[in-house]
Amino acid sequence: MTKRSRSAPATAPTYDAERGGAALLIIDMINCFDFTGGDVLRARAEGIVGTIGKLRREMAKARAPVVYVNDNFGEWHSEKSKLIARARKHDRKIVGKLAPKEDDYFIIKPQFSGFYATNLPLLLPKLGVSRLILTGVAADICVLFTAADAHMRDYALWVPEDAVAAEVDERAGWALEIMQSHLGAETAPTTALDSKGWMKRLDEAGAR
Repeated sequence: MTKRSRSAPATAPTYDAERGGAALLIIDMINCFDFTGGDVLRARAEGIVGTIGKLRREMAKARAPVVYVNDNFGEWHSEKSKLIARARKHDRKIVGKLAPKEDDYFIIKPQFSGFYATNLPLLLPKLGVSRLILTGVAADICVLFTAADAHMRDYALWVPEDAVAAEVDERAGWALEIMQSHLGAETAPTTALDSKGWMKRLDEAGAR
């Protein structure tokens, strides 16, 4: 994995680094859930916080980057601190456990995909990242669209089924099936695979 300091504010190299590193993407978990169906999705999101936290600890141990990819929720003048503060007022349980650390990256997206009109396509190559672990909500919308764009950009993907959620479990299931069958994503849960094991599989397969 791409190793870096875990104490300084998040910065990226000026030039693209060698491929082969992994990053953890945490999608839309800094969230007020103040929309139709939000209460249901909030409950589902609370159920995956522990799993995402475990993955984040694994990445920290490997000194690999963690990237929050978060919707602006229609607040076009907003930025990281405002989004976090607003979310804390609505759901301390999730934000309290998954609040970004100083050395995490934070990308604000205006649409479903984390790659659309954001700095993510520029950031990841500078970090040497060619392997992505996708987590968060909603599995059938923002996670799926981000996975599709990542696949088209030749990223290896792991979308742990126990680290994503949707309002309806069946929709999460078919989204995971699409990501596995059409986008080449690994979808094994974290109970069966960890980040180190996933990286080893890719290395053995000769993936970059």
